[in-house]
Amino acid sequence: MVDVHCHLNFHAFEKDRDEVIKSAFEAGVSKIINVGTKIDSSKKAVELAAKYKNLYAIVGVHPHHADKLPERYPERNAGSGGSSSAFVGTQNDISWTEQLELLARKPKVVAIGEIGMDFFRYKTNGIVDPIIQRDAFIKQIELAYKLKLPLQIHNRHAGNKILDILINHKSYLLNPPGMFHCMSGDLDFLKKVLGLGFYIGFDGNITYKGLAPGETVELKELVSYTPLDRIVTETDSPFLAPEPMRGVKNKPEYVILIGKFIAKEKGISFTKLKEQTTKNTNDVFKL
Repeated sequence: MVDVHCHLNFHAFEKDRDEVIKSAFEAGVSKIINVGTKIDSSKKAVELAAKYKNLYAIVGVHPHHADKLPERYPERNAGSGGSSSAFVGTQNDISWTEQLELLARKPKVVAIGEIGMDFFRYKTNGIVDPIIQRDAFIKQIELAYKLKLPLQIHNRHAGNKILDILINHKSYLLNPPGMFHCMSGDLDFLKKVLGLGFYIGFDGNITYKGLAPGETVELKELVSYTPLDRIVTETDSPFLAPEPMRGVKNKPEYVILIGKFIAKEKGISFTKLKEQTTKNTNDVFKL
């Protein structure tokens, strides 16, 4: 199994990161892709990818952080200093997109993400100005095209806006263009996403009963409709732990539980599910 989206770079894993990674590989996870949500967590993802075998990085700015980006960053303070710094060269201030590009050019970075739009109001984060979200999303699509990297897209209650942007930037999309992380929405939206060539990521919330807030379709219906050759598996650790682990800190090893749930919904063996989703991951991210 492959976990194509987790956040081992987050503070939740500060005390047990080594143990969690070791446990995942021992459980049967073959590769883990660690995802940034802003500049500093993207930098951390790159550092972890350099440290661990079979751990990769995705770098980007989440729509929640699109309104918190300074116009310029002091390049000399952005890295950890010395030759290991992610930001080397001149001592001039650089833009956030330039910082992101420097990170994206590092070894084992396999995509730009998680990027996109989000119109859901969380307790910890209000809805960021849609214009600011859109601007950050487009800039990162352009960067991905420049570097020939796929996209890892975050969508929550913003599907139509995201589709408009992707369709208007269709010439910037690779083949395949990337994946939608933690898929949600209705079947019509799913069909359009598949029609653009994207792969679909499913997380532990597909194991939850009932409708997610603001959704009209149960997630397992999306699982049933999505072709097996377009599915990738992910945990979004430390969030969205699958049943029966719901309520505890999620870990990459729980991607196996998610894979078994998908296999059951599809009426196929877990071995077939594992083989196909691993191939799908390799097709998207060129691992």
